[in-house]
Amino acid sequence: MSGNRVYRPHATGRMESLAGTRLASFWSRLGAYLIDLVVVVILWGPVTFLVEYLIHRKERNPHIDLKWDFHEPSNIVFALLYFGLSLYFGKGQTLGKWIARIRVVSLVHERITFRQSLERALGYGASMLEGSFGFWQYFTNPNHCCVHDRIAETIVVKE
Repeated sequence: MSGNRVYRPHATGRMESLAGTRLASFWSRLGAYLIDLVVVVILWGPVTFLVEYLIHRKERNPHIDLKWDFHEPSNIVFALLYFGLSLYFGKGQTLGKWIARIRVVSLVHERITFRQSLERALGYGASMLEGSFGFWQYFTNPNHCCVHDRIAETIVVKE
């Protein structure tokens, strides 16, 4: 019944091809992340205003209230879309990572996949849990991987 299920080694060929690659420093990764957070908020304002305007444009006195809050579901979705889509279409770089001259690379594929980009974006939430402990695991993991790196099977390298 389960005759077609076989063990497949975990991408050892791809991992071997990355051996010796210089990893990004904690500070370059943090700087890139903070730049990206600023970009998210800057882009969020006009996009949210436009969406709210289009929704309420037929009202006589439309009231558009813009308020950034990391607990607001639409804001979380916007941040996930920014991080996921920009990482995928930027071939492993968001604007912040491009400025910091670092890149996210896949441990299992030649190019970061759309799925990995979204998993990594969602993984930021996991990294923020328990006082951002997932980010601090950079210092305890032998390959300097944070929780979101391990979830998406990626590493961050110097360009």
